[in-house]
Amino acid sequence: MKNRLLAIAPSVLAVALAMLLGFVVVALTKGVSEAAGAFASMFAGAFGEPSRVDELGVFAFLRPWGESATKATLLTLTGLSVAVAFRVGLFNIGAQGQLVVGALVAALAGAHLALPAGLHAVVALGLAAVAGGAWASLAAWLKVRRGVHEVISTIMLNWVALRLVEGWLVPGPARAQVEGNNSINGTDQVLPGAELPNLFGESSRLNAGFLLAVGVALALLFFLQRSVRGFEWKVAGLNPHAAKAAGVPLERTVVQAMAVAGACAGLAGAVLVLGTEHRYPGTISAPWGFDGIAMALLGQGHPLGVLASAVWFGALRAGGTRLQLAGIHKSFPELIQGVALVLVAARAAWERLLARAVRRA
Repeated sequence: MKNRLLAIAPSVLAVALAMLLGFVVVALTKGVSEAAGAFASMFAGAFGEPSRVDELGVFAFLRPWGESATKATLLTLTGLSVAVAFRVGLFNIGAQGQLVVGALVAALAGAHLALPAGLHAVVALGLAAVAGGAWASLAAWLKVRRGVHEVISTIMLNWVALRLVEGWLVPGPARAQVEGNNSINGTDQVLPGAELPNLFGESSRLNAGFLLAVGVALALLFFLQRSVRGFEWKVAGLNPHAAKAAGVPLERTVVQAMAVAGACAGLAGAVLVLGTEHRYPGTISAPWGFDGIAMALLGQGHPLGVLASAVWFGALRAGGTRLQLAGIHKSFPELIQGVALVLVAARAAWERLLARAVRRA
């Protein structure tokens, strides 16, 4: 138990210190009382406002929870995409491109397939996962067959996906059908049967995608820690030479891990389309795939760590819009995330400090 606490302590301390530094910066520029009010508004926008229960009822919590969960879902799935690649010693920088490909496939499947309501969303999600996995497998194939480093190939594939989807397909062959003089940005709207159901109806944007993200995190936790194949992935990541000597098929492991990583990112794109946007918009402006790198690092590559990091920063981003009332840009939570990431990068220093404190105790 103590070892587990020591393992997660650097990430927890990094996030706490980043929050403290953010508060100090706001306090120095706007005053302590204004900083306290701004952070209180941010937390209210993220987790709810108990003081307004008499006025709003359950809506005081449902709406903030829905916004927080919507963002946490995408951060979780893209974070898991990066974390799975970490497991076998790979660095998947291509989650954004895999998300874009998965989102487009989900949008087309949701809009143009004629399937029963319960089955339609499942098929669209599955096709998006396959598309994301296939896109990531291109980088895996380049690595095992041509020796191309996955960092280079996944970065390049991001731009290929972006230009292919948002530069050609969405404004071109896949664009929405125009009726009359109406101009619609993006693809056709998905059919109602393909939409992910909202868990609380119209009162919140909390949809089944969040449950899907939690389920994927738990499934990966079981697979990586309780299965033979998961153990092989771990050995391949820690020591490829020892893994090869033990008979672990390294090339197959790389392809499989990247395919699973891409599938997670593809699911993120599908949840974005089927859960909230209900079409592929003209562009996906938020860099969810790159934010997933931060979630994987803050969560130390552990599925539950990724989930916890995504829930926290998803909540802060949902509450970030409230900061504008205090004259602070809504992207301030992303600044806190960046500071926390820098502090986590100095993990060795944190571990030395913690070890020294334990010895003194």
